[in-house]
Amino acid sequence: MNLHELKPTPGSTKKRKRVGRGMSSGNGKTAGRGHNGQNSRSGASLPIDFEGGQTPFYKRLRKVGFKNPHRKTYAIVNLDSLNRYEDGATVDPETLIKDRLVRKTLSGIKILGNGNLEKKLTVKANKFTASAEEKIKAAGGTIEVI
Repeated sequence: MNLHELKPTPGSTKKRKRVGRGMSSGNGKTAGRGHNGQNSRSGASLPIDFEGGQTPFYKRLRKVGFKNPHRKTYAIVNLDSLNRYEDGATVDPETLIKDRLVRKTLSGIKILGNGNLEKKLTVKANKFTASAEEKIKAAGGTIEVI
């Protein structure tokens, strides 16, 4: 098979409709747009949610919920992922970003207590869960709240 032998699958392509080419074509005179009305005019296009002047559906729905503009989201790190560091290492936000444990710090970094910590580390973060604090101290490490 060569490039010049390629053809589209039968039925996958259609000829475009040529409108306004005389009465006998079936699409002459008004060119398939009907007689009058908004969509018969040139340049007529409406937004998909337009309901003819009636209040749009999305405005008729009840307003629910609340988005807190002051909400803080923390980048979270589980304890078991800190086992990659050597004993006595200091783990801070820069280290976590460099080692791709978090992408960005957001409002800060929070250490969660999932898993076990087998290394003695100094962990610097904005927040710690109670279980994470216990496990770090039990492993002989220290925590520093930034």
